[in-house]
Amino acid sequence: MSEISIRLATAADAEAIRDIYNYEVEHTVATFDLVSRSLSEQQQWLASRSGAFAAIVATDDGLVVGFGSLSPYKERAAYRTSVEDSVYVHRDFQGRGIGKTIVNELLNVARVSGFHAVFGRITASSESSRALHTSCGFQLVGIEREVGRKFNRWLDVAVMQILLVDERVSASTPEKGQSTDRISLTVTTGSEITTSVKSMLPPSRGCT
Repeated sequence: MSEISIRLATAADAEAIRDIYNYEVEHTVATFDLVSRSLSEQQQWLASRSGAFAAIVATDDGLVVGFGSLSPYKERAAYRTSVEDSVYVHRDFQGRGIGKTIVNELLNVARVSGFHAVFGRITASSESSRALHTSCGFQLVGIEREVGRKFNRWLDVAVMQILLVDERVSASTPEKGQSTDRISLTVTTGSEITTSVKSMLPPSRGCT
């Protein structure tokens, strides 16, 4: 496997994303969707996302092997500083660290976009997804009991959370020798995401 690259998703990625997602719909409880997406529905989903909520894809030698996105956590205005992540990796490429790469990029996007908390709502029985989020700094904050039903069984949801404020340094008291330049997030549509952190933020620890 070559080096994994992360870039913004484009309309041309709709079929690859749909293939990854529909497998989870039809065969697993990773998503609570019960009906597979059509190509037009997947295209509409991509078109509706922009800015911090734009979908990203992981590619291996040009092949889309995973995708992820951030979404508003709740509709009420006071929740606007919180977001929820969504991460899916192609079934043939799981266990290779691609999920960590996607989550790490989503955390970077959330951080430079000014969000305070990122949540992951995960089927409680999914040990691999919970372990992935734990390795990226998320903590379990609650279990929602029997809130979903799929494949004729009740499903619990594990709610995991990370607070991004923990990695910030006060802008009013920069450390000696520390740059006070602002954060810039440069996004080239259809190409790759470049995050320039020249700021009061220390380097991200990322997933371990």
